[in-house]
Amino acid sequence: MPADSAHRPDEAGGAKKKSAGRDLRAAIGVGVGLGVVVVASLFIYKPVFVGVIAVAVVVGLWELTSRLAERKDIRVPLVPLAVGGVAMVVAGYVRGAEGAWVAVSLTALAVLVWRMTEPPENYLRDVTAGVFAAFYVPFLATFVALMLSADDGPRRVLVFLLLTVVSDTGAYAVGWRFGRHKLAPRISPGKTREGLLGAILFAMVAGALCMQYLIEGGAWWHGLLLGAAVAVSATLGDLGESMIKRDLGIKDMGKLLPGHGGIMDRLDSLLPTAPVVWLLMVIFVGGG
Repeated sequence: MPADSAHRPDEAGGAKKKSAGRDLRAAIGVGVGLGVVVVASLFIYKPVFVGVIAVAVVVGLWELTSRLAERKDIRVPLVPLAVGGVAMVVAGYVRGAEGAWVAVSLTALAVLVWRMTEPPENYLRDVTAGVFAAFYVPFLATFVALMLSADDGPRRVLVFLLLTVVSDTGAYAVGWRFGRHKLAPRISPGKTREGLLGAILFAMVAGALCMQYLIEGGAWWHGLLLGAAVAVSATLGDLGESMIKRDLGIKDMGKLLPGHGGIMDRLDSLLPTAPVVWLLMVIFVGGG
């Protein structure tokens, strides 16, 4: 997740309490392990990485729908969401944007029909949450599959992941050292304006290098624009999930990843960044 959220000062602003609440060793170990799995699947055989995306989508949907049921008694039908989510990712990879739109439309329809098997009370609330979940998790994740489908797809996805991680690192480093002015105190007290500037600066430098040396036809100035866009979208994604978690009254979406929380706590910045990177890549160097 971008911005300086890994070290959230407590409400009183105590600097020494910034690292409380997380097992740093576990977080690093899990992060390295996930990185190895992602990079290996990405460059060995592209369809394997499609499977990685699909698994992440299903687990993320399970976490989100479970928390909605526990905290708000919102009963979102998981089965059509999970099946439709996998279909979106596969359709995006195989058939492109048109296939993804067809899959998301059928998934929304399946959610509406599936919920009809239960009593009508709160029908509108439940299906609204279901359609939101369909767009929030699998549909946004489908843009990673769209990137992957290009001839240089693995490199595009690698740039997407690297810039999001670098944005996170820049926000943490600058925000932890220089953060004084809160960015959105009602949503995420740990976010600072200085951290956001650090995210933008780090991501722009990394973007310039990545576009110049990893993407054929890319230019350094493409990377500057791409990096700035990634830093902003990743920060907004993190703030968006923070809003959801505050509304639900929880700290993490799950406990699957020691030191990190749940899958959704790792996807929060990646999901909204994926369509941004896909679109800018298409504009700068074409669809591949």
